[in-house]
Amino acid sequence: MFSLIGGLFLGWALGSNDSGNVFGTAVASRIISYRKAIWLCAIAVVVGAVLQGEAGIHTLSDLTEQTVSTLMIISITSAFSVTVMTFLRMPISTSQALVGSISGVGLATGTMNWATLTKVLICWIATPIGAMLIAVLLYYMIAFIFSRVSMSILTRDKILWSGLIVVGVYGSYSLGANNVANATGIFSGQFEGITDKHLTIIGGLAIAFGVLTFSKRVMLSVGSGIMKLDAFCAFVAVASMAITVNIFAVIGVPVSTSQAIIGSIMGIGILRGAHAIDFTNLRKMTLGWLATPLISLILSAAAYAIFCNK
Repeated sequence: MFSLIGGLFLGWALGSNDSGNVFGTAVASRIISYRKAIWLCAIAVVVGAVLQGEAGIHTLSDLTEQTVSTLMIISITSAFSVTVMTFLRMPISTSQALVGSISGVGLATGTMNWATLTKVLICWIATPIGAMLIAVLLYYMIAFIFSRVSMSILTRDKILWSGLIVVGVYGSYSLGANNVANATGIFSGQFEGITDKHLTIIGGLAIAFGVLTFSKRVMLSVGSGIMKLDAFCAFVAVASMAITVNIFAVIGVPVSTSQAIIGSIMGIGILRGAHAIDFTNLRKMTLGWLATPLISLILSAAAYAIFCNK
């Protein structure tokens, strides 16, 4: 049971980092206060984790064989990586941090399930691409609807900004449903009397606690984003991200909300013109995505060599 503390740490780090992807734009645009946003996000995260979080837990628990020691190493090294990136205001992938740590232990022990890892990697690649395609589709669909309805620009923007709160809640639900496996998935079947449903509740609460206590730095960073978004584009971006992440929750593979939101914004950027994209900030985020799993892998492999391989 003591090893579960590492999972709680990871869940906290996940909530503090990834909540910015769902409510960052709304908070930065001042259509909702930071305090209200984090409470809405925290509640929706727990609901999503409990209702749809079990499928992802099954996937991560199959990646490699675990012991009490490796569970502790994986959860702590991945949480450490995410916490460092959060402190640096870099919205990175918690899923990649965790799988990087699992892979480090799996390579060290020779128990890596390569078929499951391949499935996860394919879904990682598909996440930003899928979000981009969904964003383009939503962009044209919503634009078509608005072109057929007579309203002022002010009324349209009020509808969209209000809608951004709705899709923020939906995005938070998707975050909990998809990413609770990152917090507690590796503990599936490890403790007598604790079922996968219990793990979704524990993980959901840990993520919610991270949202409530340490999400402001990344939330404001994402809010300024890689592209200035008007009401229309912000709504499309967050809605596309939420749909994409929820789809992968159903598939049962934890993916990155950061990559989903960036994919959505890139899709909008293609339609609006590449000049609107802040490539400097995009390169910084991309570097974080590449560095995170590598750092986690090295840390977990080193920790295993030091503490377990004696």
